[in-house]
Amino acid sequence: MKQKPLWNAIALSYTAAGYVGGVALLLLATVGLNAVGVVLLTHSLVLSAYWAHEFMHGNIFSSPRLNAIGGNIVLWLNGGCYARFQDLQRSHIGHHINRCDFQRFNLSAYLKSLPAWARKGLLALEWLYFPALAFLVRIRTLTAPFWQPQRYDERRRVSLILTVRLGLFTLLGIVSPKALLLYFLAYIGMITVLRFVDAFQHTYETVPMDGPLPKRDRAYEQANTFSNVISQRYWWLNLLLLNFVYHNAHHDSMRCPWHSLHELDRDLFSGEEPHYVSLVELLLNYHQFRVSRIFSGQGHAITEKGHLQLETFYGAFDATFLVLPS
Repeated sequence: MKQKPLWNAIALSYTAAGYVGGVALLLLATVGLNAVGVVLLTHSLVLSAYWAHEFMHGNIFSSPRLNAIGGNIVLWLNGGCYARFQDLQRSHIGHHINRCDFQRFNLSAYLKSLPAWARKGLLALEWLYFPALAFLVRIRTLTAPFWQPQRYDERRRVSLILTVRLGLFTLLGIVSPKALLLYFLAYIGMITVLRFVDAFQHTYETVPMDGPLPKRDRAYEQANTFSNVISQRYWWLNLLLLNFVYHNAHHDSMRCPWHSLHELDRDLFSGEEPHYVSLVELLLNYHQFRVSRIFSGQGHAITEKGHLQLETFYGAFDATFLVLPS
């Protein structure tokens, strides 16, 4: 697909301006402007995640080095910077090539091993839409270089990044405790949006990191991939999520840039395929299975007759490309 540099420039500029402007609005005394700031900052953080995805696929620049630089910058915004960009890239491209999801840490087994009070407390927070387990997984990944021998070489790098980021957030808290709290609220918003979108894009098999890889073909890939669009009719609404929701088209051609995915989707599919399901339709599923999906798995979305069946589409739990399986 042909690159559209102007589209990239406009969308990147909006993301950067939204981040800076959002933080600035958090510092003001007016509650209404604070609310606008939270929404703007949340959206910018979400977009920074999808920009990281584009950079991982090398879809912005022709140079791998420039894509890595861009990827590291946006990962700094959304907190994915504790892992090396190349490692996240390798893990995500493996998801495409091997047509599966990778798992090193079995979250459901870990929860079952906890004392009842700790397990119930974490699940209660998840029930209340506080992403406690997302923070647990991120903290585990952040600290992995200090207890995983194969990542010992990252300790100095992670310590430096953590020191700088904690220093910046401490400075923000000194200037305005309210702004720091609202920033945290925006970050929770980012995690929630990413979780919601990512939950319903695949019903892939999950395999251990070091285990044997399943042999899956493109038919399996498309049958277990879903395009959870904001709207099929008004394609431009999907730009709010950088067209990441055209997931079947993305898996057909992972080198197609974000700005051309709606065109590729239109060329590949009729629009009547069962893999189309709107995010609005999935709101109830996300709410209903927000805790049970941790233990039940992703469920099944397509019946034996090839029809979409939302009742058994539970969704994946926190299937993010911003965190290394650890």
